Amino acid sequence: MSMPGIAEGFNDQGSYAPDNLIAGEFPRITRVVTITGGASLPAGAVLGRVAASGAYLLSDAGANDGSEEPDALLVEAVDASAGDTQAHVYLAGEFNAAALTFGPGHSIASISIAFRERSIFLRNNQA
Repeated sequence: MSMPGIAEGFNDQGSYAPDNLIAGEFPRITRVVTITGGASLPAGAVLGRVAASGAYLLSDAGANDGSEEPDALLVEAVDASAGDTQAHVYLAGEFNAAALTFGPGHSIASISIAFRERSIFLRNNQA
């Protein structure tokens, strides 16, 4: 049975729920990197780079392996709980500060200068 106004053979293809991470038109630069740390991370996680391995994990202000310095933002949620995995990160762009996930000891104030030096700019959009 077909309904008026619905094309024959049309199927529901799902839905799209924006994550509100993108906050402006500043050019975004992405790269594929290795995510480590044995955890599941959401899109918008603030990542630091481990100096010895070059892998990224949730930036912890108390670390002393290089990852204490915020360096990138995770593009999409990733599960690295079973081991290292590849994922896309943002290395530049304009993002919604309210959509970020911080590691221990970090806040918008603690990451904003490091991010600005990397051409990652934060704005206060709606949550």
